[in-house]
Amino acid sequence: MSEQPGEFPYTRGISAEPKPWIMGQYAGFATAAESNRRFRELLAAGQTGFSVALDLPTQLGLDSDDPRAAGEVGRVGVALDSLADLEILLDGIDLAAVTQVRTTANSIGYLWAAMFLALAEKRGVVPDDFGLFIQNDVLKEFIARGTQIFPPRPSLSLAVDTMEHLSKHAPRWVPLAMSGYHMAEAGGDAATEVGYTFANAIAYLDSLVDRGVDVDAVAPSLYTFLSVGMDFLGEVAKLRAARRVWAKLVRDRYGATDPRSGQLRIFAFTAGSSLTAQQPLNNVARTAIEALAAACGGVQTLHVCAYDEALGVPTADAATLALRTQQVVAFETGLTEVADPLGGSYEVEARTDACEKAIAEVMADIEARGGALACIEAGYQSGRLADAAYRQAVAVESGERTVVGVNRHASPPEPLDVFRIDPAAEAGQIEAVRRLRATRDASAVEAALAEVETAARKGENIVPACVTAMASYATLGEVVARLRAVHGSWVAAPGV
Repeated sequence: MSEQPGEFPYTRGISAEPKPWIMGQYAGFATAAESNRRFRELLAAGQTGFSVALDLPTQLGLDSDDPRAAGEVGRVGVALDSLADLEILLDGIDLAAVTQVRTTANSIGYLWAAMFLALAEKRGVVPDDFGLFIQNDVLKEFIARGTQIFPPRPSLSLAVDTMEHLSKHAPRWVPLAMSGYHMAEAGGDAATEVGYTFANAIAYLDSLVDRGVDVDAVAPSLYTFLSVGMDFLGEVAKLRAARRVWAKLVRDRYGATDPRSGQLRIFAFTAGSSLTAQQPLNNVARTAIEALAAACGGVQTLHVCAYDEALGVPTADAATLALRTQQVVAFETGLTEVADPLGGSYEVEARTDACEKAIAEVMADIEARGGALACIEAGYQSGRLADAAYRQAVAVESGERTVVGVNRHASPPEPLDVFRIDPAAEAGQIEAVRRLRATRDASAVEAALAEVETAARKGENIVPACVTAMASYATLGEVVARLRAVHGSWVAAPGV
């Protein structure tokens, strides 16, 4: 092959000097204090970055004492109602010593950024002295995940506000992780996962360029967030093809001249959909194979799922084993000592070429239909993914697709200790947010919330006003309520 690692279009990797990826496990549950203890354990075990799992009310901009949050507080992640909770979550953790703090904040990406900017100011830390990774890909929520709050167009605007603000005030932070993972989890094949992801990326970048932002001021800080499943060779080819498509996209569509703009950084997450509740220890083998594929595909950050995640929040032992799986792959296989380990394989090269072509066809289809935003409003992508998910389920049920322990080599269920949330945690979090409201400076909070609403009505970048609101200990729910008064709430189109 004439193309070398580190050379355009980066099929073989974005650097000629291979090195281990950033290892970060997705964790968080119940209260900020409990999650803080789990993060300390993982960091002590050798983790170099961590992803904060947020509970559903937080992701939806609902305070823990909101009646709509009942029963969900702290259940699938940690409840973060305000800056006070973030301060507890990161108590005793030196931000400068952590390579990445990641989160799935999408519909509240601007508030997640604002909370960390406010925290940095209170700690006297320069934001760029630590790494913050905000998923902030709200468009994919409409397609495959479902935690959207506002209609698509204002949602897009809020995400771009975050990208624009951080490009000027914290350029080392990741203001967007273009997310295909949830497309794959919802039924998409490799080309659909990447094609829909990059179609969404075009919507973000077009909006930024329309604001006068140079693509080279933002693109070098971006990541993409992709699934790595059990199709080993196909997943390696997908990661290689994604880099190639991205490099050509930013050069040809946006005229990017900074080489870093075309060097797509990939955060890979082993496929949660490949995990089974039946014979859950089989998941250890599955995630190890997926981690190997990620290593061969040249990712920059990796999360390995815990074997018990199909049953609930991982236990501490399962989370540690998932981290050890990464470490074994990184430090015992030799794969991090060479770039593009499978480069030159006929099968991998052929699959890479075919995947690139298929991705381009998916993107062209979305473009022909008016672009990602128009397709989202029509429910196009979500409908196609639903059809694909149905076909996959039928294939498993019929036995056409083998899943060991489910439709082949099944056995009676085995007892397994699973992690259980303390039911008292929700009551404690509700009491904490109510106590915060009773003790903070109410007039300062009201003034800050009024500033947020004013900025929204004027069409100004929302992030500065949100930083002021977070610093005054306004809650996420209070800020979202003010924005909802301006933007309204998302309502699905008929038939979607």
